[in-house]
Amino acid sequence: MSWRERLGRNWGRLGMKFDTIKLSELAEIQTGPFGSQLHKEDYVVNGTPIVTVEHLGNRKFTEQNLPCVSDKDKERLKKYMLKTGDIVFSRVGSVDRCSYVSAEYEGWMFSGRCLRVRPCEILNSEYLYYFFSLKETKQFVRNIATGATMPSINTKFMGEVPIRVPSMEAQNKIASILWMIDDKIELNEKINNNLEQQAQAIFKEWFIDNPENNEWSTGTFSELIKSTLNGDWGKEAPTGNNTEKVYCIRGADIPEVKAGNKGKMPTRYILPKNFATKQLTAGDIVVEISGGSPTQSTGRCTAITQSLLDRYDSGMVCTNFCKAMKPKEGYSLFIYYYWQYLYGKGVFFSYENGTTGIKNLDFSGFIETETILIPPVDKVIAFDDYCKQIFNQIFANGKQNEHLAVLRDTLLPKLMSGELDVSDVDL
Repeated sequence: MSWRERLGRNWGRLGMKFDTIKLSELAEIQTGPFGSQLHKEDYVVNGTPIVTVEHLGNRKFTEQNLPCVSDKDKERLKKYMLKTGDIVFSRVGSVDRCSYVSAEYEGWMFSGRCLRVRPCEILNSEYLYYFFSLKETKQFVRNIATGATMPSINTKFMGEVPIRVPSMEAQNKIASILWMIDDKIELNEKINNNLEQQAQAIFKEWFIDNPENNEWSTGTFSELIKSTLNGDWGKEAPTGNNTEKVYCIRGADIPEVKAGNKGKMPTRYILPKNFATKQLTAGDIVVEISGGSPTQSTGRCTAITQSLLDRYDSGMVCTNFCKAMKPKEGYSLFIYYYWQYLYGKGVFFSYENGTTGIKNLDFSGFIETETILIPPVDKVIAFDDYCKQIFNQIFANGKQNEHLAVLRDTLLPKLMSGELDVSDVDL
């Protein structure tokens, strides 16, 4: 009996009963254009964005450094266009990663390193997205992938994924519950982004566009910094004298922390004497000094707040790929936003060195030679007081998002298994 026969017979009265059906019977699965069809040389500056593996984020695409194709190539490759409700998967590497195609991405393309899943009319695409967010589904996909060094998956293997399918009414309710939570998380993220932009705009207005030069002095960051702290990495578990448990902020955690999120800092064990000299406190600024890419310099930074520290049960240090600054009293946020202003202008590219492929920031050279205008301390303190309100709101929203994410992740398996019956839920 086909899925249409099975489901058609029961449709509308299944309630929380589930049929398990292979994805190939419920969706069209399409591999992106292979190299012979589309080369990097075909990319253009302005055109239709094409999604690659690097752009697969949580629910939505990340939109940084999107390649584009011309209208001519778009027409030639129109079968690879995305529609609202499609789900895009990584075909290589992290094969369990996927993003949902919302209306804003309608008409975009996807690359040869991706797979597109287009559900049929009796499968709610949002429900399917969340089904693929289940740990057990992710594990199933990883298990059927081929290749130990670089896992890969094709349309045939993806089609074997078993999908639990309740009635459309149940699908709609399950998807709505989870989607509303993610919508609130996304709204908080947008609010935080706007708050951060406000603070940056105020900094630029006060200290860049309208400096009161007769009262200001020319100097360097080193004049505003009490001390610097090196990072540490320690051990994965208590080993020998490495007994002090810490959380270690990495360069990869900086964007999360800046957005008000807790981050996913690993637990490490370091020497107690090192902890005494490297522990981060509120007001410190952590800078990434090693890493980057051809289009992204080293020098990313985040401010350490008491709100962040309070969300962890042990002290915090930065990794040895980062360095921390302890600003003089009142100068923390001034340095933080001045640093970000210069980062946005690409200044740090000229302070990088390294010949092994990993770029290193000449941190000492930067803070001692890069000239800046230094305002009177009362002006800086006024700015600090103003921005603390913004920071507090950002971290309050981030903390709420943390709770919402826990709620979503708790509900997800219970809803998808039928443990929580949504039959009587009125949405």
